[in-house]
Amino acid sequence: MPVITDIEDLRVLAKKRVPRMFYDYADSGSWTESTYRANESDFQAIKLRQRVAVDMEGRSTATTMVGVPVAMPVAIAPTGLTGMQHADGEILAARAAEAFGIPFTLSTMSICSIEDVAAHTKAPFWFQLYVMRDRDFIERLIARAQAAGCGALVLTLDLQILGQRHKDLKNGLSAPPKLTLTNLINLASKPRWCRGMLGTKRRGFGNIVGHVSGVADMSSLGAWTAQQFDPRLNWNDVEWIKKRWGGKLILKGIQDVEDARLAVASGADALIVSNHGGRQLDGAESSIRALPAIAAEVGSRIEVHMDGGIRSGQDVLKAVALGARGTYIGRAFLYGLGAMGEAGVTKALQIIHKELDLTMAFCGHKRVAELGTDILLPGTFPT
Repeated sequence: MPVITDIEDLRVLAKKRVPRMFYDYADSGSWTESTYRANESDFQAIKLRQRVAVDMEGRSTATTMVGVPVAMPVAIAPTGLTGMQHADGEILAARAAEAFGIPFTLSTMSICSIEDVAAHTKAPFWFQLYVMRDRDFIERLIARAQAAGCGALVLTLDLQILGQRHKDLKNGLSAPPKLTLTNLINLASKPRWCRGMLGTKRRGFGNIVGHVSGVADMSSLGAWTAQQFDPRLNWNDVEWIKKRWGGKLILKGIQDVEDARLAVASGADALIVSNHGGRQLDGAESSIRALPAIAAEVGSRIEVHMDGGIRSGQDVLKAVALGARGTYIGRAFLYGLGAMGEAGVTKALQIIHKELDLTMAFCGHKRVAELGTDILLPGTFPT
């Protein structure tokens, strides 16, 4: 086992252990991938102010996200096909998040179902919802999340239509994988992954298969999903979902100040500044560049979170300094999961937490909840 020092080490190990189609699914963006790359690289342009001779004892990274106490301002983002990075991946990641003291968000397009995750965890996890044409299915999905005791509903607004991701098309992405000669050769080089998959019954979309009329197995799922993402999604649908959910509502996919104002008007508890990890509109602004204007406009009226490009505790610190009450990690935890299962997710969280804590100290602060732009070097961060 190599020495793991940062998220990049986990990424390299995951690439060795996860089949190509599923690694590429996690580690790619749409079209030219310019927004996917900018999400990460724009963090690097922001420079920190180092302070000295400041009392650094008694530091705390603890805060809250939508009223939930968290060990650090980080939640695990909803990611589709998580259970294809590692067998039972959603369960493993949820357990790691619970033990660490941060929220886990389960995707509608997860491999493990809502009920699977609920049966293996104690802390309320969050559930992410896609709006589909089949409103009866959406109502049942919301009811299942309520029955599982989910603590918040994360409503994704930026996937009315699907952005084209070239790697997925070239790899023939499917769950379970298509047994082409190329894929069989690649799978043969991933014995650890194959053993895990042979040992679990969870290989399809657990929230959908068996819960939708006419979708009893994976062969009938593709046609259903191709028709189901609803391009008619609008703010009236947000109101409809909010009434049926009745709990904490977080709106994901806000990149524009005007949309942020509409999110406030919707009565949601929080919004997530997000471009879907650069997987939808290629050429869109990075999340960290979009964050300051949105936080300045609506941050006093709604809790502002962000995701996209976070690969370190320093990235978390920079996002908080620019107005985010909380952040979400997607690829960072997926790398850990693909590399080492539950232990890898825990390692990813430990790395981010340590980097956040030490960097906060070097910048002369003790409380993550009190961070502001004074920790950033003027002229290096977006305004």
